[in-house]
Amino acid sequence: MKILSLAIAAVLIAAPFAQASASDADFVTKAAQAGLAEVALGNDASAMGTSDSVKRFGQRMATDHSAANEKLKAAAASGGFKVAQQPSAEQKSTEMELKAMSGAAFDKAYAAQAVKDHQGAVELFEDEAKAGKDASLKAFANATLPTLKEHLKMAEDLAASTGK
Repeated sequence: MKILSLAIAAVLIAAPFAQASASDADFVTKAAQAGLAEVALGNDASAMGTSDSVKRFGQRMATDHSAANEKLKAAAASGGFKVAQQPSAEQKSTEMELKAMSGAAFDKAYAAQAVKDHQGAVELFEDEAKAGKDASLKAFANATLPTLKEHLKMAEDLAASTGK
């Protein structure tokens, strides 16, 4: 009976930690996928954009998110979290849709997507910064948030200039 009680107690104590770990793992997956998608879309925008502002913004996204991806890998490694190696299927589909466009239509759609993506990223990183359990991931989220918020503002300005 004591062994059963100890086993039940161990499960009850471990359950919140397993959930927290799952939450942190979910953050790592989503953050990695989003970062990889931003690099891909940024490269597309710098190559396919019509306006100089879209090209510059795309290059900035590719550069900044590449750096953030490396920092995420380091933060995730300290906690033993697996980092996604490619964007999600939905993100890949979005990229294909954008790549099928050209000219001003591409610029407008890319800018709108950048706003949407960065709104989601800010929310994801704010949640991890507030509720994350892994100290390295929480620190990464806090350190990255100001850049993501700057990107969101830049994307909103870009969308306004391309006719949203």
